[in-house]
Amino acid sequence: MTETRTWTTESTDIREREESTATREREHVCPECGGALVTDEEHGETACGECGLIVEADEVDRGPEWRAFDASERDEKARVGSPTTKMMHDKGLSTTIDWQDKDAYGNALNASQREKMQRLRTWNRRFQTRDHQERNLRQALGEIERMASALGLPENVRETASVIYRRALEEDLLPGRSIEGVATSALYAAARQAGVPRTIDEMARVSRVEAEEFKRTYRYVVRELTLEVAPADPVSYVTRFASELDLSDEAERLAREMLDAAKERGVHSGKNPVGLAAAAVYAAPLLTNESVTQDEVSAVADISEVTIRNRYRELLEAYDDAGQTATA
Repeated sequence: MTETRTWTTESTDIREREESTATREREHVCPECGGALVTDEEHGETACGECGLIVEADEVDRGPEWRAFDASERDEKARVGSPTTKMMHDKGLSTTIDWQDKDAYGNALNASQREKMQRLRTWNRRFQTRDHQERNLRQALGEIERMASALGLPENVRETASVIYRRALEEDLLPGRSIEGVATSALYAAARQAGVPRTIDEMARVSRVEAEEFKRTYRYVVRELTLEVAPADPVSYVTRFASELDLSDEAERLAREMLDAAKERGVHSGKNPVGLAAAAVYAAPLLTNESVTQDEVSAVADISEVTIRNRYRELLEAYDDAGQTATA
């Protein structure tokens, strides 16, 4: 008897699940023609995409009651917090108390209220960094943000650099090394991984550590974290150099072609990619009858004029060989 009851219960459950599934499937198709239903959130209607039958009207709008026409207006009207991010030590989940001593209506606070708010700010800062590791992370991520802003690096590079630094902190790579050195190394590696590299001299200028310490720390971090950082491509520097020198699109395209020809013939092997890019940016305008001097290219690329002249000859020879091969 018990077995019969158990079997009946299981059969009922299966039948209910099948009926529920069939009901959900019917809800997503048109009752007239069986076509797929389309929801128009603006008008609060659900209609058939085939025959146009209005299946449901006056639906509840679960979006905000306000409208925004650009990103800044949307940020001003939004009443929720920003999404979590690795670029902040607490991932952006902590409370922020405004520095202005005003209430929600813009009225100035009195003396006792100002004193109370100052105490709250002090305790809020203390609770945000509860141990030395969080203080370390806060300082390092601030350094990454400062350097990335000075170098004009995009947000995805800053996010990747923050993740690299967090890994270095978790794997205990900081003892014996400065916070600034590891932060600079993380940002340099992230920029190369994202295909928007910066030269070592550019990194050293915005960093608070010496170039030698930065290079030594970078090699250590890459080795210990087994980061996949491909050799820098000279082509990745061309766009930035050409933009700063105000070159034409034709000259920039020709510079890329020259570097491609050099790579095909192995001229780039063992050479500084920045020097090759600078030489290409110098040679290409000369072939398109544009005026640019070695001094201007040297200032933009932060490379010596001697290096530009040496790489310039090699690039021209490789480009000429490529042209003759194509003609033949």
